[in-house]
Amino acid sequence: MAERVPLTILKNLLNREEYTRKVLPFIKAEYFEERTDKVIFEEIGSFITKYDSLPLKEVLFIELEKRTDITQDEFKLCEQLIATLDPSDVDFQWAIDTTEEWCKERAIYLALMESIKIADGQDEKKGRDAIPSILSDALAVSFDNHVGHDYIDDYQDRYAYYHRVESKIPFDLEYFNKITAGGVSNKTLNIALAGTGVGKSLFMCHFASSVLVAGKNVLYITLEMAEEKIAERIDANLLNTNIREISELPKSTFFKKINALSSRTSGKLIVKEYPTASAHVGHFRSLLNELALKKSFRPDIIFIDYLNICASSRYRSAVNVNSYSYVKAIAEELRGLAVEFDLPIVSATQTTRSGFTSSDPNLTDTSESFGLPATADLMFALISSEELEQLGQIMVKQLKNRYNDPTINKRFVIGIDRAKMRLYDCEQSAQDDILDKGDEEEYNNNDDGKSSKAKFSDFKF
Repeated sequence: MAERVPLTILKNLLNREEYTRKVLPFIKAEYFEERTDKVIFEEIGSFITKYDSLPLKEVLFIELEKRTDITQDEFKLCEQLIATLDPSDVDFQWAIDTTEEWCKERAIYLALMESIKIADGQDEKKGRDAIPSILSDALAVSFDNHVGHDYIDDYQDRYAYYHRVESKIPFDLEYFNKITAGGVSNKTLNIALAGTGVGKSLFMCHFASSVLVAGKNVLYITLEMAEEKIAERIDANLLNTNIREISELPKSTFFKKINALSSRTSGKLIVKEYPTASAHVGHFRSLLNELALKKSFRPDIIFIDYLNICASSRYRSAVNVNSYSYVKAIAEELRGLAVEFDLPIVSATQTTRSGFTSSDPNLTDTSESFGLPATADLMFALISSEELEQLGQIMVKQLKNRYNDPTINKRFVIGIDRAKMRLYDCEQSAQDDILDKGDEEEYNNNDDGKSSKAKFSDFKF
């Protein structure tokens, strides 16, 4: 029976438009074992893609003659097969279900074969860490039964969607809540862009601290600093103590402060360290499952410090994979993890060398890959300068925002206390000095004849 399924699929693809439009997006050429079946499928798919209609047998014959990658014997076999592709009277739903089952079986088989090849060291680009992801993708193969939102008929569902209470993790900073309409949502990837020493880790430690105080469970994954160093920064924030003085606190004082904090929150914070560039979503998924099993701990939010020094489960870091593909893969894998566990993920990325001294950072200043901002739901730059440092401030510029209109509050400032690893809201007067337009008009001359761009010529981010 299995041998007959590809023939049934080809017959229906060629003669049954409703069936074809339903299944064609899910069928891959590599699913077909026979060379002739694969060639004919490719020609059918190519014609439909180009002309948006089913090809006639005559058309297939002509298109086959144009191919230079098949032998004369293969051409004859293809001709013979096409001649047999007459309309099929099989039940429509049966044809759909059978095709879906066949696709699943073929996807799993091919995934197993690929995994064996990787396990035997025959794949130069992929390591064994990629196997779980490959198998997971194969097991997830299925036809999408949702045909879309009917604007007129589905108005009630749409109204309910508009008035739903969305689960969000709020910030303790006014303008961050403004630009995100109340905080970060589940199933999202949120990225801070900054240069070394500007404040990536400080931002994440502060946000993690505020979420903990709000009674939420927090998982903080660090690939750059030791667990103890991250905990030290969070101590400085939550205990309102200069980070340099943490180690000098008397034991009784330190314990008293921690106990007081414990009584204020029902949340938990877990800090987990991985060696730089060694861990990927497979490790993070295993950690989440282990924490749930051993500690009954399920995070409400995950911080990953930081994205660029994660590994990809798809590629070996040492192979010749361009940075766009590699970093984009990491971003997609992290966002997939956010969707899988229904929570937000917050991470950071380095700026490019040119972006480090830029007074006007853009998405193109993202280090290594433009694929990262393409995947992120929220992305913003943290910008510093000597003048801002003297004021105890740091500037935030929106780069991408799926929560809200990114042109509103495109730029704003927040207070920064580097000694206590804290961020805080600034007075409105500080915001009034920030031009909030997303175009070159923001560099109009000031009263003293100097442009804003010149004023902040020492920006770094």
